Amino acid sequence: MRDERLTTLARTLLTHSLKVEKGQKVLITSFLAGKPLVKELVQETYKLGAFPYVQLADEEISRALMMGSTREHSEAQLKWDLTRIEDIDAYISIQCKNNDAEFSEVPSEIFQMKAEINKPVQNMIINDRQWVLLNYPTTGLAQMAKMSLEKFTDFVLDVCNVDYKAMAEAQKPLHALMERTDKVRITSPGTDLTFSIKGIPAVMCAGENNIPDGEVFTAPVKDSVNGTITYNTPCPYHGTTFNNVKLTFKDGKIVEATSDNTEKLNEIFNTDEGARYVGEFAIGVNPLIQHPMGDILFDEKIGGSIHFTPGRAYQDAYNGNESGIHWDMVLIQRPEYGGGEIYFDDVLIRKDGLFVLPELQGLNPENLK
Repeated sequence: MRDERLTTLARTLLTHSLKVEKGQKVLITSFLAGKPLVKELVQETYKLGAFPYVQLADEEISRALMMGSTREHSEAQLKWDLTRIEDIDAYISIQCKNNDAEFSEVPSEIFQMKAEINKPVQNMIINDRQWVLLNYPTTGLAQMAKMSLEKFTDFVLDVCNVDYKAMAEAQKPLHALMERTDKVRITSPGTDLTFSIKGIPAVMCAGENNIPDGEVFTAPVKDSVNGTITYNTPCPYHGTTFNNVKLTFKDGKIVEATSDNTEKLNEIFNTDEGARYVGEFAIGVNPLIQHPMGDILFDEKIGGSIHFTPGRAYQDAYNGNESGIHWDMVLIQRPEYGGGEIYFDDVLIRKDGLFVLPELQGLNPENLK
């Protein structure tokens, strides 16, 4: 039976996120489990007078390709990928994890090598193309969320089909405040962090590049970060999940990094020079996402959270940091997760996950649902 919510989601992706126009070329990439949404996207793309192109992948085959990958092979793949991306106008990436550990045995040096080589493709997609990224409900993701597949599917389609226009309107006061803020301080159990965001643009996220969505992000001035942050959610990276990640910064650089897998954590931060600097600071505001499930597309939008991201900065909020990684790590500040405060220029703006300034209270859950 056809689920009309998939049709609604396909239309949201094409008309709200990408704003696809007649005659444009739309590349849709997905793993096999996402076929129902891919089919809807193909049909809706045709209705807009645009041209759909589809690439379907399989996790096991993708793992096999990664395990045998060499620099020569990856550089040849880069040429093909660049040609393909140069020829499209819009890009939809549908993630469909069935086994979160499928890539856990791929050596770190292969991930590092491919991240380095693939930078031109990632930069072209992010900076020069219309793009959107989302997750499709699978048994693997449902298991991570500790839900049945039926319940998880309902959850995903509900959070993906929120009123993004209303969310964007509610984000405007926070966006304006971030753009005129210099000093930020974040406090929580195990966290006392300060940095500047002066002169770095703020960006509202309400369904344009991620579905589900709900954040406003900027970036710290590269060398301004000092102090310690302790993340209280799982931090997945290429098939390995790190817990109890604690980072200490001095003049912008991570000088100490610990977790339940400290050695591998530091291998990732040694990918390149920029991996130990931060490329994003964001405040999560989606009222329908409340708890972490180990998937960053959901976790970084959690209401009452922040994420503080080692690695590459986005061009829209550029602080000069370049890296082959961009690793979103999430800290939830609601009372059941230990609470916490955000200060802008020494003024408290959010306490225990709720905004306290009157102009920002439209982003609190009771006003945004």
